[in-house]
Parts: sequence; C-alpha cells; structure tokens
Amino acid sequence: NRAAQLALGCTQLMLMICMSISPGSKSLSASTNKNREDSWFKSLFVRKVDPRKDAHSQLLAKKEDTNLYKIQFHNVKPECLDAYNKASEEVLPSINADSHYPCELIGTWNTWYGEQDQAVHLWRYRGGYPALTEVMNKLRQNKEFMEYRNERGKMLLSRRNQLLLEFSFWNEPTPRPGPNIYELRSYQLRPGTMIEWGNYWARAIEFRQQNSEAVGGFFSQIGSLYMVHHLWAYKDLQSREDTRNAAWQHEGWDEVVYYTVPLIQHMESRIMIPMKTSPLK
Repeated sequence: NRAAQLALGCTQLMLMICMSISPGSKSLSASTNKNREDSWFKSLFVRKVDPRKDAHSQLLAKKEDTNLYKIQFHNVKPECLDAYNKASEEVLPSINADSHYPCELIGTWNTWYGEQDQAVHLWRYRGGYPALTEVMNKLRQNKEFMEYRNERGKMLLSRRNQLLLEFSFWNEPTPRPGPNIYELRSYQLRPGTMIEWGNYWARAIEFRQQNSEAVGGFFSQIGSLYMVHHLWAYKDLQSREDTRNAAWQHEGWDEVVYYTVPLIQHMESRIMIPMKTSPLK
C-alpha cells in the first residue's frame, strides 16, 4: 500500500545518503547528489497510470452498429412553453418520418419534476458522425426547420446538448405504447471510472429488467464528459417506487450500489412526460 511504499522509499533514500558520504566511496558533487535525491523522492508520489490500448467507446459501446445519439436540453421561458411544444410537435415528427434524413426521433419530453419548463429531445443517427453531419447540412436547406429554429430561439432561456454512445449491455430504445412517465437519471462520474461503472452495470442491468422499465443507457462523447444517462419508463410514480424497491430483493443489487456510488461526483433525476408526438409514449 501507499504507506508501506513510502516507508520503504524513505529507508532506501537514507541508505543512499549514507553511502554517498561514507569514507572511501566515490561521490559526486553535493549539488548533483541533491538533485538526484530530490527527483527520486518526488517520484514516490507520482501516480502510476494503467495504460489502456482501447478507448472507452471501443470497450463499452456496441460493436455491431454505428449508432450515435444526441440529447438536447432546452430551458424554455415559462410563458412560452405551450407555444414551444406546439411548434416542436409540428416540425420534429416530419423530420423523423422523412427518409431523406438518416436520423430518428427517439423521444421528446417536458420535465415534470426536476428542472422546470424544460424540454428534452433524444435523437439517433444511424451511421455515426457522418450521418449527423449529413442531417445538419440538409436541415440548413430546410426552410420549415430554419423558420422553426428562429422562432424557437426567441422562446428559450438556454440550451445545451451532448453526443452519446449506447452501452453495449442495454437494450436499444424502441417506440413503446403509453401512457408512461420517464425518468432520466444522469450521473457525472469521476474521470477514469467509466470502465469500472460499465463492468458493474453490465451485471446490474438484469436486476432492472423485470418490468421492462429499462429504455436505454448512454455515455457521453462530446459535451459534458464522463456523463452517464439511464432512461427508465414507468406507468406512474407509485410504479416507479415499487419497481425500484423490488430491485433490493435481488442478491447482488446492494453490492452494485455500494461499489458504484463512490464513482459518482454528481447525480440528477428528471421525471418527464412525453409530448403528444413522442415515439416513446
């Protein structure tokens, strides 16, 4: 451990010092010895990095596809929320239905509990970054979308987005009937802990499939980094409470919670209501 390593290092340092001043030994200049000793002593406190040959995206994401996801968070002026929803419901489904665009609208929601007056949109781009670039270029030529975007800008207080990949051990999000409420649980992890998180949740997800509540699991590539999003569906708030409590009856769930909580710097939960045209009802 670190204490034993430090103690051993100090002992070695003292032996080196004693040898350098013992009679009959060949010694360098005092300044050279001091520089070497300082450099060696400081090296005791350097954290050794475990080199990896693969990026997180290669280790954690699905290999059989090149799906890229974009999640958008729009904070709407309270007095404009109805108008914002109406405009979004008129324009976004048409993009989703047009095969000219290699993208799919997975879900679109308003936050019920959490950040108020907020809209959340989740898109999938089949084909990865080239598909994203193609869609963006085509939308700039779409008069209806550009008019919507300009009007939308007048209704917003702020907006942000992230580009995400999907964890290999989660199901791919697919349209589902409703009515449901959705919970988006977002975790800001400590840098360097994404692989460890993935290892635990690859086993834990089986405990959370009993009621088909697991919708999708994602990790960020651009935007806020080391960010994880888990998306869940429930019939209502009581169903959410019952389902989450039932997970504690499975052997191993408590261990997952115990070992993953220290990996988290910050976490947030949103309860969301689907918009009328959301594929996830």
